[in-house]
Amino acid sequence: MSDATPQPKGPLGRFLALPTDSVPKTVFVAVMLCLVASMFVSAAAVALRPLQEVNKLIDKQVNILQVAGMYEPGVDVVEAFGVFEPQVLEIATGTFTDQFDAASFDDRAAASDPALSVALDDDPAGIGRQSKFVTVYLLRDDAGGIDKVIMPIHGYGLWSTLYGFIALEENGNDIFGLQFYQHGETPGLGAEIDNPRWKALWPGKRVADANGELQIHVAKAPNASGADYHIDALAGATLTSVGVNNLVQFWLGETGYASFLANLKSGDIS
Repeated sequence: MSDATPQPKGPLGRFLALPTDSVPKTVFVAVMLCLVASMFVSAAAVALRPLQEVNKLIDKQVNILQVAGMYEPGVDVVEAFGVFEPQVLEIATGTFTDQFDAASFDDRAAASDPALSVALDDDPAGIGRQSKFVTVYLLRDDAGGIDKVIMPIHGYGLWSTLYGFIALEENGNDIFGLQFYQHGETPGLGAEIDNPRWKALWPGKRVADANGELQIHVAKAPNASGADYHIDALAGATLTSVGVNNLVQFWLGETGYASFLANLKSGDIS
């Protein structure tokens, strides 16, 4: 019989010779599973990104249709949205610009670009920076005149930034509707900004009085301006209500759409 001495095993051989339930093999299998799973997730995220972008766009269009009172379940969203006329608005002048493509301009990305935005010192809406340009949406009547304008708004609530749209009638002063499409407020409390009953309080309210002074407010009780400018605060969601009040006043005020609304009222926007 041969008394040959067993040859020493290399690192891989020694690893394979370990018991299946050994710590090194357990760790190795766990790491490999995580690696393979992460590769599949990353690949799926990349592959699905175009579809996600399309869904985001459709969701945005649905919200614009809803705030304009034109959405019905089962409607072809892309076709229905075709009646809107997007325009890139320069906030400082209240006039439209052809500097950007209105169909693709990203307001939220522009707010993070120092070249396209300004830092706010007086910042009641809690947004930090404000884009110099936003996309507004015009809805025209059968004669070609402006019927409604839909404008993006956003500001901080209790836990999150609230993103939405406000629709005004052609006079630039009567509210047709308000809709938030993204937020992280408390379910059952601040999230009641999505409640149809609360949103139904907005149509018919007015932005400014006969002297052009901004009066719209969200509070527990009307102030001296009267009920035409008052929206009831959400019960049990004081800070979210304050946030909505601040962001609406910010965007409809001098730092926001005031110049645009003045141009709309005077007929300079048509």
